[in-house]
Amino acid sequence: MARSWYAFIPGGDPTDVERYWKATVKHSCLCGDRICAIYATGVGINPDIPLSPNMHKYIKNALLTGQLQPETPIGSKKYVYLRNA
Repeated sequence: MARSWYAFIPGGDPTDVERYWKATVKHSCLCGDRICAIYATGVGINPDIPLSPNMHKYIKNALLTGQLQPETPIGSKKYVYLRNA
């Protein structure tokens, strides 16, 4: 399955695929208190339905910790990036 970057459109549930649109430019997000972008499977304008259990976990952990996810192992590919309000 192909993965792409999807930008989060604020104002809704961060686990709802309808709140994400395929990014056409590289994001400049890192850490913060709000979801910025996810690297998820999908071929259309939105990620595949449903988001994987791992992606749900990464999104929830990101919002709890304010850190890129997954945090471990160190050096691992990050799938969730955040931004400040």
